[in-house]
Amino acid sequence: MLGAHLVCMFEVVVSIIFVISLGGLLFMLARKIPILVTLSKNGGGKGAKHRYILSIEGKIKKVSIFFEKQIFLHRFLLWIKIMVVKIEAKIDSLLHKIRKKAQQRDKDINDKK
Repeated sequence: MLGAHLVCMFEVVVSIIFVISLGGLLFMLARKIPILVTLSKNGGGKGAKHRYILSIEGKIKKVSIFFEKQIFLHRFLLWIKIMVVKIEAKIDSLLHKIRKKAQQRDKDINDKK
């Protein structure tokens, strides 16, 4: 008997809290409806932002464009390509020196005969 009475009281308290909350919500909504009506439909009226926030947003946009366009990857691959061409040029000059020395040795050997 006592347990059923407690459950009934609990339900009443929860119902009262729900009704008061719903009333408060309706009261706040009724006060804000005139302001909500004046706002633009596409959400353009955000208001002025602080210059620090604007500068941070600009930096974030630059970084996102940097990664979006894969500029980092492009620069890295270009650097690798330049290094490969430099190494290839060094190898080519070394091969020319070796060939020149080999030709000189062949000439010296043929001159001795």
